[in-house]
Amino acid sequence: MKKFLLALLLAVSFAPAQAAEKSTSLHQAIAGKQRSAEHKSRDKYRHPQQTLEFFDVKDKMTVVEIWPGEGWYTEIIAPYLKDHGKLYAAHFSDDADQAYFKKNLHDFVNKLKSQPKVYGKVELTVLQPPKFLQIAPDGSADRVLTFRNVHNWMKNDQAAAVFNAMYKALKPGGILGVVEHRNSTLKPQDPKAESGYVSEDYVIALARNAGFEFLDKSEINANSKDTKDYPEGVWTLPPALKLKDKDRKKYLAIGESDRMTIKFIKPR
Repeated sequence: MKKFLLALLLAVSFAPAQAAEKSTSLHQAIAGKQRSAEHKSRDKYRHPQQTLEFFDVKDKMTVVEIWPGEGWYTEIIAPYLKDHGKLYAAHFSDDADQAYFKKNLHDFVNKLKSQPKVYGKVELTVLQPPKFLQIAPDGSADRVLTFRNVHNWMKNDQAAAVFNAMYKALKPGGILGVVEHRNSTLKPQDPKAESGYVSEDYVIALARNAGFEFLDKSEINANSKDTKDYPEGVWTLPPALKLKDKDRKKYLAIGESDRMTIKFIKPR
């Protein structure tokens, strides 16, 4: 009986320790040296810990990050998944027409090569509508994540195609996580999203049209100071600060944009 109680006690005490180890793993990735001080300074606006926890990203999952840009989130997700999971980075095509796309991809590839112990297992795929839409093997992903990209697809009439591609990549029961600059509910949605802002209803409609079901939303990345009426759209705010020194203190005081954080599920 004593042996049984001791074994039970050890099992109970081990379970929370194991859970704590898992919960700190993401924290360790966020605090890691692979992240620049500049990127870490934006955590107060982008809330990576809370955002990835809201999307229920686990270290054993297969995750697709859509258009990772310079790799702000890749710096966190790649080390978090490298031991037990899988990360696909669906980036631009190397034969893209726009110089920005080529340079951005080149810089991202150099980042991956610079720290093979951190990024060596990241697999690059291509998302460049309408030609390249295979972001991962069909039905292979537990999570597909996109951060502030929907307005870009809307601008080029590609949103429907990309949402369909994300749906196709996910397993049944898999989750799509979307973070996007949030438009005012009082303004009609510009279908081209020239200001960079998109309404929640518009994103939800895009997802539903692709077959997703709405799951939940969070105010993790909300910013009530964002008035969404700037001369250069969302890029007036940091980090872009498109107006440079003009009213710089004003826009720095507002901070980064008000953002929706929404998750959808692919039905089983």
